[in-house]
Amino acid sequence: MSHASFWELMNFGPDGWGWSMLRAAGMTVMAALAGFILGGFIGTFGAWAKIAGNRPVRIAADAYTTILRGIPDLLVIFLFYFGGSLALSAVYRAFGGEGFVDFPGFAAGAMAIGLTSGAQHTEVFRGAYYAIHDGEIEAARAAGMTRMMMLRRIIMPLLLRHALPGLGNIWQVVLKESALVSVTGMIELARQAQIGAGSTRQPFYFFIAAAILFLAITFVSNRVFRFSEAHFSRGVRGAR
Repeated sequence: MSHASFWELMNFGPDGWGWSMLRAAGMTVMAALAGFILGGFIGTFGAWAKIAGNRPVRIAADAYTTILRGIPDLLVIFLFYFGGSLALSAVYRAFGGEGFVDFPGFAAGAMAIGLTSGAQHTEVFRGAYYAIHDGEIEAARAAGMTRMMMLRRIIMPLLLRHALPGLGNIWQVVLKESALVSVTGMIELARQAQIGAGSTRQPFYFFIAAAILFLAITFVSNRVFRFSEAHFSRGVRGAR
């Protein structure tokens, strides 16, 4: 296998690495998606804290976004993985167990990505909210809408329209951050490429294959976000 061609290495037969690379790509997407969704929930509360919270809540939200945007993502992953392992081990020993308990790599990576991307989500949602024109809110109130109806029919659709470009950028960042989760032992795309390169001594082929798969995921993601932007911008005249 050390002198095999690219297509021989990446075939889907018993001696090929095609299925392994595809499974690793799926794991990359799942880790990125889990972190992205978690970051969205965190960002929703963070944006609310900055917009409608009292002074202590706003200070806490500002501190969160400042700190998490200033700490390297890899360090956050280490903190979750090793800190979580220490916490699990302490609980395990408290119940009479012995030894060291590893924190699941997927959970550590998804939580770390979610926490770091949540700071970005916070700013995107906050900016999208302030982009909503006051007249649209006043018109909804004049029509007699309740707060929940106004949130569901007016604020959320308009907020998503303004937030989608920023959310697309966050997704691309999260997707690339997922390669860092390999430090926890999780076999995602970058880690699988490294394993294949070490086993066959053909690093160029495996890293090229990983790059192609990342680009394919990015291409599909861009199409999904463009479709979503077009859907939420129906009836809006674009700038000329």
